[in-house]
Amino acid sequence: MALRIDLKPHERLIIGDVSIRNGGRRASLTFETKAKFLREKDILTESQARTACEKLYVILQAIYLTDKDLLIENEFVQHANEIMTSVPSMGLYIADIHKKIEDGDYYLALKAGQELINYEKYLTNLVE
Repeated sequence: MALRIDLKPHERLIIGDVSIRNGGRRASLTFETKAKFLREKDILTESQARTACEKLYVILQAIYLTDKDLLIENEFVQHANEIMTSVPSMGLYIADIHKKIEDGDYYLALKAGQELINYEKYLTNLVE
């Protein structure tokens, strides 16, 4: 089954380890084989990651794009443990992410990582 993606003008897309930027017009791409990709709206670079959960999300992106890289997964576990020690209520979100990684659902783990970032923002707003 083919997957069709519509890109906005100048939207960035990462496919595997290749970064592509669309031109000045909308474009449509059809993936006829299974491919790992990230749309610009889902990409967070290391330099943009300011919070602990955003940094964890950057690690999740690497896990998603590389598959079973044990070093990256170990980095995830170490960083996740630090977050849970600091804010135990994030443990449920992190456990969900970890389960998705273990099941090989890397894209769903990434989406759960976005939920974790939203929860972190919620907690931050409560404190301010």
